[in-house]
Amino acid sequence: MSAPRLQSRQSRQGRRAAHRARPSPTVPRPRRPPKEPKPPGRSSGGFASTTVLRPALPAALLLFIAVTLHSGAMDTLMQFLDFGAGVLALVSLSVTVLWGLAATDRMVLHSGHRLLAQAVHRGTGVAGLGFLGLHIWVKVAEGHVGTASVAVPFTDGARPVLIGLGTLAAYVFVAVAVTGAVRGAFTGITASRWWRALHMSAYLAWGLALVHGLKSGRAAAGWAVAGYAVCLAAVAVRLALRLRDSRRNSGELS
Repeated sequence: MSAPRLQSRQSRQGRRAAHRARPSPTVPRPRRPPKEPKPPGRSSGGFASTTVLRPALPAALLLFIAVTLHSGAMDTLMQFLDFGAGVLALVSLSVTVLWGLAATDRMVLHSGHRLLAQAVHRGTGVAGLGFLGLHIWVKVAEGHVGTASVAVPFTDGARPVLIGLGTLAAYVFVAVAVTGAVRGAFTGITASRWWRALHMSAYLAWGLALVHGLKSGRAAAGWAVAGYAVCLAAVAVRLALRLRDSRRNSGELS
């Protein structure tokens, strides 16, 4: 190898070594974005105003209640609940009975529809019990019935039979709701039969509640009587179909 060629090769190797030994350039750090201005509500003045307004809320609520009582709106509400709470309870329980029967249908409804019907059945049942408790409280608060008449059936001095039917129906509805909530506890065959019999007694309690609602209070309007009659006919027809299907299924199994 000639001397000029050897020198050029050594110079290239020297440049490569110098390039490797050269420190890598430092990467500049990204600049932080400028701080955004705080929203107006987060300023110290906003917190101060909120702190000042907090004690004023209870005072405003008490003022609203005082004005409501002075204007007679509470009396109007109690007059409405004196009649309307019982009607709402009876309507909710009627819808509960109808949806409970619909949840047992296997000819028209699919499994998803039956689950939805059961959910509506439970929801309207809870609403019915809530309105029932409100109805009892209003009647006791207004002095229409005594506490003993509410607790013990057929002990009312003025209308023992009609008030007693309502009290008895309320006990049955509460028992059906409680046992329905703990359905998993009735696992055996005998316990399941007792649960089913108690659950079926809700139909009898609903009939007693109808008699109590139509006869113990003020005269019901014509549309209310017609609506209750339609509900009664629908429940009777659906219950008859259910009993027929149960007998047919038991005959096929035997």
